[in-house]
Amino acid sequence: MDLVALLISVISGAIGGNIAGAAMQDKSLGTLGNSIAGVLGGGVGAALLKALGVFAQSSGTLDIGSILGSVASGGVGGAVLLIIVSLIKGTMAKA
Repeated sequence: MDLVALLISVISGAIGGNIAGAAMQDKSLGTLGNSIAGVLGGGVGAALLKALGVFAQSSGTLDIGSILGSVASGGVGGAVLLIIVSLIKGTMAKA
């Protein structure tokens, strides 16, 4: 994964985490928490999907397909990690 694709995924993850937090107020971790979970989820999600070959990027080129793949994988990864972290936080608060 090249640096530009990783940056796009990380930024998209932060945006995805904040959108997921705004959409589900009970799962929100606050703006900073949503952003951190989104950044981590975006980077991990993009790397995982690239390893699986779901959004395979052509080596060294930056075309519209690779940009959309990075945005999609980063945004979804960020939202998913936010949900997982908020569920763990909620479970720990009840215990």
